[in-house]
Amino acid sequence: HVDGSAHSLTPASAMDVQARLGADIAMAFDQCPPSDAPRARVLEAMERTTLWAGQCVTQPRPDHQCRFGIIQGGLHLDLREQHIQQISALPFDGFALGGLSVGETPRQMHEVLDAVAHKMPGDRPRYLMGVGRAEDLVAAIGAGIDMFDCVMPTRNARNGQFFTRTGRVVISNARYREDHTPPDPECTCSTCTRFTRAYLRHLYRSKEILFNRLATLHNLHYTINLVRDARQAILEGRFDTFQKDFLAMREG
Repeated sequence: HVDGSAHSLTPASAMDVQARLGADIAMAFDQCPPSDAPRARVLEAMERTTLWAGQCVTQPRPDHQCRFGIIQGGLHLDLREQHIQQISALPFDGFALGGLSVGETPRQMHEVLDAVAHKMPGDRPRYLMGVGRAEDLVAAIGAGIDMFDCVMPTRNARNGQFFTRTGRVVISNARYREDHTPPDPECTCSTCTRFTRAYLRHLYRSKEILFNRLATLHNLHYTINLVRDARQAILEGRFDTFQKDFLAMREG
């Protein structure tokens, strides 16, 4: 991306880069086909990912670093189960579901999660890659997922969107021009306790970098609290009720 020159990335070099970066969790090198790829292409990517995973686990790593294998298989439940068996047979510290949130519908994603997440090894972390929509987080937790990563809290912040328990606040809307309430009146983050929608809209329309920071702080606070609340509901044996109430609030 700097000068247009070509570079080759291999399982060995990918693990080496992650080791030199000091990553706490290194991901095995994989191939992720689009969700609408033909079955033959999904199978080919799955087999290549298995081959590369076997090469990744033989590479040297820092003492503190964990390694996660990535499970592919697209929307094909039989391929997902097959790949779980293949990848979980390797000495990884955790396992990730890849190849979701790459063009399929939320319903299709949830069907895959419900069918296969609980079949991943339960004695190591289960990680869903690249998923950050609140509804998807709650559905994935219900299916047995432990970990997530996504750019949504920062990307949506840059695009003027605040996450709230009832949906998104799009701060560029004219109705917020003289709205002196916080983005989320029930939120305790440093943004909501100090700034109004009107002022935040002013910052956004003025392209002030401060807006990106304030919106990001809020969205991260919202996401962390959502997952924390889900965890507490699991510990108290009321996750089903938590999930129903959450979805009802979003629909309302």
